[in-house]
Amino acid sequence: MKKFGLILLTLTASFLFMADDCDNNSTTATQSASGVTKASVTVPIGADGLTAEQRNVHDRLLADNKVGAIKHLYVISAYSGQVILYSTVKGKVTSGNKRLTPATVLAQDPYQAATRGMHINIAGQDYITPEVLGDDGTYGTSGDYLYWWDVRGAYHQHYLTGGQIIHISDQPLPVKSITINIEATKE
Repeated sequence: MKKFGLILLTLTASFLFMADDCDNNSTTATQSASGVTKASVTVPIGADGLTAEQRNVHDRLLADNKVGAIKHLYVISAYSGQVILYSTVKGKVTSGNKRLTPATVLAQDPYQAATRGMHINIAGQDYITPEVLGDDGTYGTSGDYLYWWDVRGAYHQHYLTGGQIIHISDQPLPVKSITINIEATKE
């Protein structure tokens, strides 16, 4: 019981030691009994009401979903720096784990309307999912492969393994050399 009281006293004391010399508009700090200071900062927002990080995500989502956009994808060897694959990208490169429906669903109980989770309709059947639809309108996280269509309409799928650096840009990347593998096929 004495140990619990000491911990409670330490926690209470850590909330009472506010640093007086901090600018409350940008930084606050709390000193614990051990002398470690917990700091936080108020991030400024722009005229658009967004932080710089929010603006970057906002602008990336707009750029990724721009109709008719053409991008350039480079797979670069982390060992030699040589470009081992180049492709144009029509639209956007997408991760292999992205889906239009959630991976986990529960049957919805019609008598329990307050069931927690997101409601979703799949093939006319109502379900509940603990997953949240992402900003890009899909479920899932980044996977171990990417896929895209090039400007000629050809579908590409690239599995990521060690030693690769992926670079995607809306402008061509000036590189010294590009390795292009050409394989003849018989029809």
